[in-house]
Amino acid sequence: MYHHIRVAAYEPDPRHGPWREEMKVLRLGEELHTELTRMHAEANKGSVRPDRLPVRRLNSLLQAMAPGVVATGRNAGADGSLPWLYARETVPSEVLAPVIGTWAAGMYRDEDDAESADLEERLRSADPTEDVQLPHWEAEPVDLAETVTSAGGTAEPAARLYHLLPEWIAFRLAARVFRTGGSTLHFRVESSGNGARLVSWPPQRYERRGQTWYYSACLNITVHTVPFAPRFRVHVSTQVRRWATCLDVRPHQLGGTTVLLDAPLPWPGGPDRCHRLMVNTLGYDRRRKELAWRHHSPAPLMPELDIVRNYPEPAELFAHPERWINGSGDVAAGIVYHPSVGPHEVGPGLMPRERAELDAWVEEGLRPMLSRAPDLTRVTRSNTPSLLPRSGAERDPGVREARLALQRRAALAHALRGRSLEIDVFWQSPQTRAALLDALPKLVGLPAGERVGPADDDTWRWRGEGIEIRLRARPAGLLADALPVSQERGRPRAVRLAEAIEARCRLVVDRMVARPDGAGVVIAEIAGKERFAAVPDSDPKHALRIAWARQGRLSQFVNLPDDTDSGLEHRARWTWLDTFRQLGAISPPAHRVGAGIPGDLQYVALWLVRHTRKGPTRCPVRRLVAVRVRPGDGPGAIEGWDADRAEWVPYPKLLLLAQAAAPVSGEETDTGGPGEGAASQGRLRPPGRPGVEQYTQWETEQQIRALLFQLRDRPTLLFVDVGNLRQCWPGLRNGGLDRDMLGFGTEPAQRHTLYGDDLRVVLVRDANAREEVAEWYAHDGQDKVGFAEGVWGTAEAENRVFASTASTPHTVVKLPKGLMKLAPTAQGRTAPGKTAWNPGQLQITVLGCLSEKALADSGQEGDLPDRPAEWATLTHQLRYHDDYPPLARPLPLHLARLAGQYVLPLAKAKGRDSAPSTP
Repeated sequence: MYHHIRVAAYEPDPRHGPWREEMKVLRLGEELHTELTRMHAEANKGSVRPDRLPVRRLNSLLQAMAPGVVATGRNAGADGSLPWLYARETVPSEVLAPVIGTWAAGMYRDEDDAESADLEERLRSADPTEDVQLPHWEAEPVDLAETVTSAGGTAEPAARLYHLLPEWIAFRLAARVFRTGGSTLHFRVESSGNGARLVSWPPQRYERRGQTWYYSACLNITVHTVPFAPRFRVHVSTQVRRWATCLDVRPHQLGGTTVLLDAPLPWPGGPDRCHRLMVNTLGYDRRRKELAWRHHSPAPLMPELDIVRNYPEPAELFAHPERWINGSGDVAAGIVYHPSVGPHEVGPGLMPRERAELDAWVEEGLRPMLSRAPDLTRVTRSNTPSLLPRSGAERDPGVREARLALQRRAALAHALRGRSLEIDVFWQSPQTRAALLDALPKLVGLPAGERVGPADDDTWRWRGEGIEIRLRARPAGLLADALPVSQERGRPRAVRLAEAIEARCRLVVDRMVARPDGAGVVIAEIAGKERFAAVPDSDPKHALRIAWARQGRLSQFVNLPDDTDSGLEHRARWTWLDTFRQLGAISPPAHRVGAGIPGDLQYVALWLVRHTRKGPTRCPVRRLVAVRVRPGDGPGAIEGWDADRAEWVPYPKLLLLAQAAAPVSGEETDTGGPGEGAASQGRLRPPGRPGVEQYTQWETEQQIRALLFQLRDRPTLLFVDVGNLRQCWPGLRNGGLDRDMLGFGTEPAQRHTLYGDDLRVVLVRDANAREEVAEWYAHDGQDKVGFAEGVWGTAEAENRVFASTASTPHTVVKLPKGLMKLAPTAQGRTAPGKTAWNPGQLQITVLGCLSEKALADSGQEGDLPDRPAEWATLTHQLRYHDDYPPLARPLPLHLARLAGQYVLPLAKAKGRDSAPSTP
């Protein structure tokens, strides 16, 4: 058993002293910014923000083509006085002028525009009387460890370090060579929105099935904070970057994929020459009906800067990706692989040994300015709740499955509350129908069902121990067909989709049969979403969910089997388990934390549903979901908060109510009108006339505060996912946190016990696609590395931040621990084809508990104070359940997040009596 885990995180080392780097800084300046803004306004008369320069493409071009440029500053396109470029050395005017001139010409629809054509000459001019000149570079010492400490004790880096420091670190590491297993890897720098990446280049090769498959090592570098930590951190995560060379899609199916361009500088280089890869986006342009460079890609400007070399055209790159990844002349381009473009024989992920080697290489390269964050140690041996054993005295799988069936049946009976369960199955393949009929009685421990009704009516019934289930199976027919969405471009896309959904709803009404007053569930077999990718918005899944929810029926979907489907029995099992979850027939196992946890404790989880115009119905919405679990009330005691009626309702009713959410309306929120889903009694208007975001934030915080006062009747543990809710609850930012305090809006934070004497608040955070939580691996202090489950923390008595790592699911294929994918050995030639499953770390912050100070402040002196480690352990144990692999979040949060699948607002055409459409 491992007793320590190591996180791939680094902190400014106080032993190093001040960390200042001399850099060259360039600002656009008032004259050049004014001239470029004027040109942009004339070239884009319909622009929403003509005063804001679109400098993303220019920044990408400069980072790739201007030697010495380390990073670009934020908001330089809006304010010419802000730092724009950070460089190790001054970029010559003969480099800077043509890049700016070429970019300015690209702003115009007419590339021959005379005004933009002479900009380069004006910038090159040494005439001091010229009205537009390149600004002068300034020498500026930059403190790369600049920190401000919040009132709660959290160290926050200066704002510019979030972008500048990862780039600086990336270049420092790219100057070094990584050696492993006899192989040598060289890295290039790729700029990203959240930090920087290192990509090994040229890619590795893997021969399989008569083809060559390409892959690279990839390191993501980001800057983050940790609650109450005295120093900020740099996270370095590792992964496999796969390259697409066999595109199994048609051009019009390519929505947008990243392309990294490797090109030499067209002028004399500097210290950073050949260390960057240029980031572009390749996708299908539906207006031009062809493949094109998209999203401010700098690739279209390269031929203007370098007339000697041949650069890839979008159609040519799509047709011959392998030719370009191997290079044409001294120019190469790689299409980053995504599963939507077809299969890939290289598996994702790296093994712990390789992760540890890369981590040690990074640590060595960052000395002495940065040092590794301290290792974490176990805080408890109670890693799991009271689960049924998979081995030992009850190793017979039949015994375990019988006990599980008994638990499910009890939870189902409690959730149904004496009603029958009425199920409609709409199938497309007989195999799926048979698998569903076979799996249901096994999962709840009932005998084989009896067929009832006429001979031509495929209806089955099961009875036993307080539950009755009736299931009717029918062919799906037209219900599962693609949605015929109108292609009329003169009307909003959301409105056209809503009309297609309403038409499918009417078809569903015609197919449904009235049933007794029981709990209604529909299971439908439909094709996977990839089958509908050719026609946007044609997937019928959300339309069917809306239609059945309007009839008071829950819905669950199962995909069509393919020709080689060997997991149909497994998928049928999961379909029923998800159905039981929607019915609320699920309960957390009894915890094994200890006497410090109150026996009548209830769990409450908050989740904010945030759909944008790219959401499932193309209609934006914000809706707060609250779920309450009371383990002491028996199995299936799961409820959701109905804010309109200010009452708790059964979980299935919460799902059906969520479907009726209205879209976000800028007009409604701007005028301070009531928002959807908020209780109207006792609400106050926010001051002034806030915008949509400000009103949504105010309204969400008001709902949370009102909800907390409804939970004062018993001890409560509140779960909040920071990455999900902080946008509408800014007080959850690490810099805004303080122990045992809750902050809302602009008001000073208050002690959390004002919202309940027995309230505890736990914040959870995962990587969240931004590497917010560091990667990790377990080690024994010697040479052995691997993974381990448990709760981890530091030795500090006042520690409130813990790490939760789950076990590897029993379904994951075990791989040899010494497997090396970046440098395959003779014994492991197929190693690149293996999938390395790496369990993520869930960060747990015990924000509010009954500490000695909290007890004293609330007049409860003398009571035994809480141990934060126990509440972190309870949170960790709630990730486990007999029916599931370890969950990514505690079960109450898992239930709240999945409730968001029913939040499906529909836009309506103007003039109709319905929810307003988004402006």
